[in-house]
Amino acid sequence: MAKSTNVYVRLEPAVKEQSEAILNKLGMPMSNAISLFLQQVILQRGLPFELKLPEEKPTAYEALSDEQFDAIIEQGLAEHAAGKTFTAKEARAQLRKEFNL
Repeated sequence: MAKSTNVYVRLEPAVKEQSEAILNKLGMPMSNAISLFLQQVILQRGLPFELKLPEEKPTAYEALSDEQFDAIIEQGLAEHAAGKTFTAKEARAQLRKEFNL
């Protein structure tokens, strides 16, 4: 089938450069990759991949600034003083439920 339509896409330069570098290693021009994607949209009658938000995981201590860590500790102390506490068993069950642990 002859190609007779142009598609213009606005991308962030870094996205274009990084994707072109990968496609070049695969020996595939960007236009072929886009055509392949659109053919899959037609075949799948939608996007050919799942769209979902990433799973939320508990924040690692190392990822927190001192101020963020202090705020979390202060919040915990205030909740404890207000009687908003859980047993360790309840806390583990809630973590398993919320984070699939």
